[in-house]
Amino acid sequence: MPKGLVIAAVDAGSIAEEMEIQVGDRVLTVNEVEINDIIDFQFGISEEDYTLLIEKPDGELWELDIEKDPGEFLGLEVETISAEGLKVCRNNCTFCFIAQMPKGMRATLYDKDDDYRLSLTQGSFITLSNLSEEEIQRILHFHLSPLYISVHAWDPEVRARLMKNPHAGKLPEQLKRFAEAGIVVHAQIVLVPDQNDGVVLTETIERLAELYPSVQSMAVVPVGLTRYRAQLTPLRGFSAVEANGILDQAEKWQKKFYEQTGRHLVYFADEFYVLAGREFPESTVYDDFPQLENGVGMARKFINEIEAGWKLLPVSISERHVHLITGTSAQALFELWRGRLMEQVSGLKLTIHAIHNDFFGSSVTAAGLVTAQDVAHQLGDLMGEAFLIPRVMLKADEDIFLDDLSVKWLEEKVHGQANIVENDGLSFLEQVIGYSLEVERFE
Repeated sequence: MPKGLVIAAVDAGSIAEEMEIQVGDRVLTVNEVEINDIIDFQFGISEEDYTLLIEKPDGELWELDIEKDPGEFLGLEVETISAEGLKVCRNNCTFCFIAQMPKGMRATLYDKDDDYRLSLTQGSFITLSNLSEEEIQRILHFHLSPLYISVHAWDPEVRARLMKNPHAGKLPEQLKRFAEAGIVVHAQIVLVPDQNDGVVLTETIERLAELYPSVQSMAVVPVGLTRYRAQLTPLRGFSAVEANGILDQAEKWQKKFYEQTGRHLVYFADEFYVLAGREFPESTVYDDFPQLENGVGMARKFINEIEAGWKLLPVSISERHVHLITGTSAQALFELWRGRLMEQVSGLKLTIHAIHNDFFGSSVTAAGLVTAQDVAHQLGDLMGEAFLIPRVMLKADEDIFLDDLSVKWLEEKVHGQANIVENDGLSFLEQVIGYSLEVERFE
């Protein structure tokens, strides 16, 4: 009997609900094809007519004939992407962030997944270093696209050394095969001083660009280093001078690639601009913001959204003191908006709290890596006033910080009322003034 996938959710009013499929049931086959992972499942139910074999928790088997209209969905979600579990990372990267984390955080943060199916369905980055030839053939046969791939270096020896895995050097061959098959790739380069910068970075960018239009974007992000590296390979961060040099070269690449392809193609993380003391590029440089979830272009998008909502701000509100929590890298940006907001809206008092990351170390400045305990220690007693928490600080589906402490715990610690700010500038304005603004969201 095939293992199948367990159903986690059934949409109200869907075909699945009408067929009395329930949470906890297990999908075994579609059209007599065994369902071993999310790829089998999604391809199987993409047809307009098919037969499901469902196993109920008590072992009873149901065979259900499904007929649906074009564009209509079955309406169920499964618990995991594979009956066998996730493919795990086999690398031991010198810069691995998971290896730099202390104990006591959310358990899922220690999972080192490296699964091409997660890359396809959720946009997570993978290395390709654990793929078998059979799995590569499956990607090519089903045209599984787009894939998000951590490249780091084109040079096989450099990549294998960075990732401490001899199989990592196969990447150029793998990417060329994907390009020939028309697989869309979004690439990531974690840049480490003295390791894969300089001429190594130049080769990586140039070789990846040659694979356009398969390679649709490249994101260059600086290495993240915590204070928990005592037993790890010594590494350092970039200086402001180095960041400026990197961005000077970035502008040359972007101009060149835009002339060649109509896209800027390579994009640099917001942290580089903060470190270099530069203004963020205009929206056109980010094209369609293909690597937004990687922290690339998020600041520019946020600025645009604030500007879009600015004209709808009231001239006054009832007296309101709001505290905004953020990381130290975003402090200057928010301080700029703070002054303008308080001039624009009478009755508003806005205080910015740039939280120093004592948990991970002072070199970690991003808001998404701020913990509840650092906020509690530095915020003080708010005496019932409102404070704003960026969504990036919390687990995607739960109001839990990285250190496994809840928003409710933080409210009790600081005696304040928490409001969660979604990852856009308009949400920020709305939470600051305390009500919704009617404006088209920036895309």
